[in-house]
Amino acid sequence: MSVVRVKVPASTANLGPGFDCLGIALQIYNWITIKREASNHPDAMVEAAASAFFRRTGERSFPFGCRITGEVPRSRGLGSSVTVRLGVLYGLNELAGSPLSRQEVFELCAELEGHPDNAAPAAFGGFTIARGDGYFQRYRVDRELGFALLIPNFEMSTSDARKVLPKAVSLGDAVASVSNACAIAGAFASRDYEKLSGCFGDRLHQPFREKLAPFLSPVIDAGIKAGALGGWLSGAGSTVACLALRNVERVAGAMLAACGLSGARIVTTRADNTGVRIYLRN
Repeated sequence: MSVVRVKVPASTANLGPGFDCLGIALQIYNWITIKREASNHPDAMVEAAASAFFRRTGERSFPFGCRITGEVPRSRGLGSSVTVRLGVLYGLNELAGSPLSRQEVFELCAELEGHPDNAAPAAFGGFTIARGDGYFQRYRVDRELGFALLIPNFEMSTSDARKVLPKAVSLGDAVASVSNACAIAGAFASRDYEKLSGCFGDRLHQPFREKLAPFLSPVIDAGIKAGALGGWLSGAGSTVACLALRNVERVAGAMLAACGLSGARIVTTRADNTGVRIYLRN
């Protein structure tokens, strides 16, 4: 075997109050092709993932080429870095004879990311609740639930978005966010999605990140008025996500009309319940 092609879903993380722990895989994909060949001088993220893989497995390193194609925009809060890291790890693992289990590949990806909220849904699909120690819970998401994504034409780096966060929050703010995150988890676990309404309020990160994305509240409010159950800043941004049980296209149109951004675009999609998969072995 000399070529492996891996399909990795985008993901939306945090879901408002579920900071660094809640995530959902989406039917938007990147394809990562790993081929045994003289190195094509991959970028730093690819190189770091490869180094971590060979270090963790103890396998002898080999030269490879890496080709990345697909639909997941960079630095928009849709887990683009996870698609690359997970795709590289899966591809190398396959070429090396699968020394790592699926769980171990996920844990290594989460370690490289620094948090598991995008890595868990991308690796396993569905709605996930992840902790930093590699433990997670996963629940299938029904097709009836649609997602509207407002994707601005500018990037927001995770490091910049973390710099605006406070070092401490009040007990009341922490309790409010924890209670909403618990309600979201309960609704997805029971698949009683109507109970998601009103649960996406957050006081841990979104109020502070809104200075980087001042369109956030108007876009979410417009989506809710058009029928969405709620909305959030996807990951560290700049994408804003809303979810709805019906009329997702109407929700998307309202979000776009409210954003006031030139060059922004809308994508509507569903949840991916499979996660990363290998599409080609040759």
